Amino acid sequence: MRISNSFDASASALTAQRLRMDVISSNIANSETTRASYVNGQFVPYKRKMVVLEPAQQNFAELLNGQLNGSNSSQGVRATRIIEDQTPSKLVYNPTHPDADANGYVSMPNVDVAKEMVDMISATRMYEANITALNASKAMFVKALEIGK
Repeated sequence: MRISNSFDASASALTAQRLRMDVISSNIANSETTRASYVNGQFVPYKRKMVVLEPAQQNFAELLNGQLNGSNSSQGVRATRIIEDQTPSKLVYNPTHPDADANGYVSMPNVDVAKEMVDMISATRMYEANITALNASKAMFVKALEIGK
């Protein structure tokens, strides 16, 4: 077992949570964007995006074998992809909007700002927790080095 495994795990989590915060910020910024793309001759509203996170190891046996063999298998979490939320767009009645249809309805993004703020708080707390874990590991290594003095 490498001494830096805890650093690797915390670093991967910090990177993943930072990506989540970036994607959530993008969702909030585009919560009113009705012309995100042009498909089949029509403007399509922005679609909410989400980050898919997976463990760096697929199962416990893979992690155990990597440690027993002395390989430098990565630990922690990784972002595998960013997907679009397939929830339908919200229809809002606003006949004066330039993107209103013949009935006066505007297709708005499927972004709920309150939900995004809750997700942002969650990502921020996870980021802070990993900073705390990283600092605790660093403090343990410093104390271990002081044993020989």
